[in-house]
Amino acid sequence: MDEKSVIKGKVWIIRDKNNCGIDNIDTDQIFHNKFLAITDMSEMGQHIFGNLDAWKNFPNKVKHGDIIIAGKNFGSGSSRQQAVDGFIALGVSAIIAESFGAIYWRNGLNAGFPLLRAPNIMKSNIETGDKIEINIENGKAVNVKSGKELPVLPMSELQIGLFRSGGLFEFGRKMSG
Repeated sequence: MDEKSVIKGKVWIIRDKNNCGIDNIDTDQIFHNKFLAITDMSEMGQHIFGNLDAWKNFPNKVKHGDIIIAGKNFGSGSSRQQAVDGFIALGVSAIIAESFGAIYWRNGLNAGFPLLRAPNIMKSNIETGDKIEINIENGKAVNVKSGKELPVLPMSELQIGLFRSGGLFEFGRKMSG
């Protein structure tokens, strides 16, 4: 197992003001369409969650290496690569969700960004600020504070290859030559 097989970071559980998990966070809530003219990836991060109640200040709080945990159907809606690239620009190391919107899932894979499925993660014993450690090859995820395992599914071989290569284009270059 190489060092890129384990992702470690502090978690942000995406909940509403009543502390309930938020399902169906769409790409417009992640990256508002009024910022679509921004093409510099380094500028995209400052607009992440700018259209999601109670999360507008997230870009000022998140730290490099942090991990997002979200509910069902994260990234639903339109194809908006900025909704993936903004997290990469912020240095987020992975997003774990109960499920992902199909286009968001594909955009994340193509960018080599770790998206991990975890049915019932919102019901697990984890809180914002806890640190977790995830082995992407076998899906073993542990809350470092409590030592309890989390229900994360392992990444597929293709997903791991795309992640380690830095995305689809680099993966293709390595495969062709």
